[in-house]
Amino acid sequence: MAWPPTLAELKSDMGIDDDRDDVVLQRELDAAVAYVVAEKTDLDGWFEPTDVIALGALRQVGRWHTRRRSPDGVVAMGEMGTGRVPTFDVDIEKLLGIGRFRPPMAM
Repeated sequence: MAWPPTLAELKSDMGIDDDRDDVVLQRELDAAVAYVVAEKTDLDGWFEPTDVIALGALRQVGRWHTRRRSPDGVVAMGEMGTGRVPTFDVDIEKLLGIGRFRPPMAM
């Protein structure tokens, strides 16, 4: 997977086959790429993108896209009731190596 991920890769990952939300998805993808670069750039200004990091960026966009439809953190699931949208996803943090999965940094 190339860095940065493309809108086509994002739509494929999310299972979207129309262009209704392309503007919103591109904006979210650009923000996710900037977020990942900011989080992963080391003290020497070095950032080494990998396929795992690219996948993590795509999944982060999917998360943000879903979260924007539920600003109060709750989604309706029809007859099943409602469900909470957590504020973070452990699997995405693992893919990106951020949060509690960030390696120790030299001071």
